[in-house]
Amino acid sequence: MIIEVDELDVPTPHGPARVALRRPGLCCGLMVLGHGAGGGIEAPDLLAAAEAGDGLFLAVARVLQPYRVAGRKAPAPAAQLDEAWACVLAALTARFPDAPQVHGGRSSGARVACRGAVAAPRAPVGVLTLAFPLLAPARKDGTRPDRGPEIDAVDAAGIPVLAVSGEADRFGVPTPGKLREVVTVRGDHSLRAKGPVRDAVAPWLAGLLPGVRDLPPVL
Repeated sequence: MIIEVDELDVPTPHGPARVALRRPGLCCGLMVLGHGAGGGIEAPDLLAAAEAGDGLFLAVARVLQPYRVAGRKAPAPAAQLDEAWACVLAALTARFPDAPQVHGGRSSGARVACRGAVAAPRAPVGVLTLAFPLLAPARKDGTRPDRGPEIDAVDAAGIPVLAVSGEADRFGVPTPGKLREVVTVRGDHSLRAKGPVRDAVAPWLAGLLPGVRDLPPVL
């Protein structure tokens, strides 16, 4: 299978977002992935998910948020992340107008994908969350705000979710829902075990996109 590799900058109100795009000659869908708060698009779990997409004839776009393009590690406010994400989705939808979309990301990027899936003019066929941080870091008073409503809203919207988390993730692991499948793999929040992540993601994607079943296997 021949895969075309491209990099494009997408204008947003907060500076350009950068998209690393891999597209097979025969494209059956589009998967868009966002990174964690202080990380980038080369995180092991994002690469594992991208490999799963490659094997199923999906175009895979890994999105670097504007604050990281600008060289900053401290994450932008949630509203800015969401706005930049929406700009990227609009640009990619124009590029792949007929492709079913899967949105996702790791950690902070998973939260952005969940919020965006509910708000998007065109809902994705599924949302992939990698190391979704169910509980925030502890505040000074010891409380840990619950981010569960963000991922629960996707389930409530009728969008299938796959949540892949490390069994020792210090930020917690989502629970299964009506349309939410949860897979735990060895490791912690970093999800460095690429093989188990890829093996969890690939069959879920294939189930979401039945058209890929009729295509020849990728060798």
